[in-house]
Amino acid sequence: MKIITTLAHLRSYLTTFDRPALVPTMGNLHDGHLSLVRRAKPLGDVLVTSIFVNRLQFLPHEDFDTYPRTFDADCAALQAAGCDVVFAPTEAELYPQPQSFKINPPAELTDLLEGHFRPGFFTGVCTVVMKLFACVQPRVAVFGQKDYQQLMVIRQMVQQFALPIDIIGGPTRRAADGLALSSRNNYLSAAERVEAVQLSQALQTMAGALKAGAVDVAALEQQAMAALSARGWQPDYLTLRRRADLQSPATVELATLLAQADLVLLGAAKLGQTRLIDNLEV
Repeated sequence: MKIITTLAHLRSYLTTFDRPALVPTMGNLHDGHLSLVRRAKPLGDVLVTSIFVNRLQFLPHEDFDTYPRTFDADCAALQAAGCDVVFAPTEAELYPQPQSFKINPPAELTDLLEGHFRPGFFTGVCTVVMKLFACVQPRVAVFGQKDYQQLMVIRQMVQQFALPIDIIGGPTRRAADGLALSSRNNYLSAAERVEAVQLSQALQTMAGALKAGAVDVAALEQQAMAALSARGWQPDYLTLRRRADLQSPATVELATLLAQADLVLLGAAKLGQTRLIDNLEV
């Protein structure tokens, strides 16, 4: 496995390959990331995993400076998973000038859910992903479905810019108790880690109510939020949306969308100082 830190070296190395595959990450890798690497491996003739903590997608009060950086362990795990190239540019290498040109995704995709609570987040994500696409020029890229809205935004960006890249979603990997794997799980105390599974269980409870015939979606969402709040969480949202556009379903279409498996439950909530997200397709 090669470790490459400069764009010039990366481009020189990749000239002999026709179908690079890319898995973008911010490092601090867990088995969820590695499952994306394993999924991407057979899809191209060279597999590049990027490790770059992207300042542009962090709000001023968020954890850019303290985000876990575990480069040596990440590289060992990637080598074991079959990665061919680790692209690990410095900030100065990827952004040699201030990044004044940015990708601003449409409000109807990004002013809701994560974009509502983290304004500017998707501009930062789209800008760094577009830059990584320009660096690697992949023919396929794999992103995790845990970041459900992000995956939708990236797919539509690639479609609208007519980029010759297949965007593949990798299923969310979970711990034995159901907690979605996340680098930010490392922030949880032992007691918080035990409690953290309540987010995925809240989504499961909502799904069960829908399958049992619940039609008052607003009440269902409010009950889920209240139940987490009562346990000491600070929920941002627990909500039911259409998979196609992440808009709220109308009551009259609920039964049809449920029968067609075209709905998704999404949740984001803060436990102590750690903000967790999860989703469940129904």
